[in-house]
Amino acid sequence: MSAVHELISELDYPMFIVTCADERERAGCLVGFATQCSIDPPRFLVCLSDKNRTYRVARGTDVLVVHLVPDSEPELAELFGSQTGDDVDKFAQCAWRDGPAGAPVLEACGNWFAGRVLERLPAGDHVAFLLDPFEAHADRSEEPFVFHRAKAIAPGHEP
Repeated sequence: MSAVHELISELDYPMFIVTCADERERAGCLVGFATQCSIDPPRFLVCLSDKNRTYRVARGTDVLVVHLVPDSEPELAELFGSQTGDDVDKFAQCAWRDGPAGAPVLEACGNWFAGRVLERLPAGDHVAFLLDPFEAHADRSEEPFVFHRAKAIAPGHEP
């Protein structure tokens, strides 16, 4: 197993912030486990830790908003990666607006999409949410904040 962990630790990929809202609360967290998984129809898979508040809120929502974190926003990555919504209102510390189904859209992220949750699948210590993207915004001028930069962020919850 150590060879697997060593190999995987060398991969570098973009980081995302996933947000959601139900009738009572909003939530969001930094996510590294996410990928496109179908071209036609378009599908995206995002994995949320079963230990964090965003997962607990997302269990009861039909829509997630997936933001590609810009390289120019390390503080935003730190906020959503190192703080837990159990203790801190992350949204009081950043600019956002109501998006599809009331899920927050982060103003600092020019690249994002909203996806309807089609399935929730157990995936070890994470739960995979299969999404059907239905609304998006693209800003080609933004470079992504990548995993190797995010490694320095201490998680708000134990991994």
